[in-house]
Amino acid sequence: MRFTCLLTVLIAAAAPLLQAQTSAGIGGVVAADAKVELVQEGFTFLEGPVGAPDGGLYFSDIMGANKTMRLDPAGKVSVFHENTNGTNGLVLLKDGSLIGVEGDGLRVSKRSVDGKVTVLTEGAPGKPLLSPNDLIMDRKGGIYFTDPGPRPVVPGRKAFVYYLPAGAREPVLLDETIARPNGLTLTRDGKTLIVDDTVGDTVFAFDVQPDGSVKNKRPFAKLHDTHAGAESGADGLAIDRAGRLFISTVSGVQIFDSSGKYLGMIAVPRQPSNVAFAGPGKRTLYITARQGLYRIKTLTRGPDRLGK
Repeated sequence: MRFTCLLTVLIAAAAPLLQAQTSAGIGGVVAADAKVELVQEGFTFLEGPVGAPDGGLYFSDIMGANKTMRLDPAGKVSVFHENTNGTNGLVLLKDGSLIGVEGDGLRVSKRSVDGKVTVLTEGAPGKPLLSPNDLIMDRKGGIYFTDPGPRPVVPGRKAFVYYLPAGAREPVLLDETIARPNGLTLTRDGKTLIVDDTVGDTVFAFDVQPDGSVKNKRPFAKLHDTHAGAESGADGLAIDRAGRLFISTVSGVQIFDSSGKYLGMIAVPRQPSNVAFAGPGKRTLYITARQGLYRIKTLTRGPDRLGK
């Protein structure tokens, strides 16, 4: 009897990983009958998705796997690059090259389609990078990236948000007051930088200046379904054509409008780490979540720019 009850509990616990999860529906974002579907599992720890112009998707497998994966438009997943030094967040360039932040290599680098690696920055003299995590490129080719440092979090250790101007080797420090900056993006007009905090429940906004620097740091949104004393798990994020933000957190993918108003959440079978729009017309939201890659069809579309 005890064995039967235990088996029932184990099956119930595993069920969310085996079945598609139905969304509650969010107006203009996902339909009430939209389902989070498993694309493929069996990875180590997925991160850094970025959509490609052909409808495909690139994403990172980290935590020792050290691979950049590619999902082609036909749905086939293959290894695109190996030995990536823990590359996490990715930016796709027009020539097919990928810029990535190397969490283990402690640098920002560019990998061409043939695998050639060019180091873009390893930090400033006397201030090497701790463990860069995510990035976004502006229209001038400058790169905003977060450098929260390795786990576990060390009390009192600062974490950083940087800007690397196009062609520069030394990044410009933008902020060192967010406890653990992680995911970041630019609004569609490029005038606002959004950064979330894995430890706290506040998502921050900065006004972008003509030289790429920022000012006027302020709270943009408050994450929901967080518990006192626990981390929000805020991680990678994406933006759609209406300026809505999709933020991966410990409780699911939380969605906010362009003013920071909470709209709802997409529940995911595993805790999500990052999100990106891809597929035909960028109408599918792909979600990296631990060992699995998921997707959900949306009523909206990803931004009208390359990648995220």
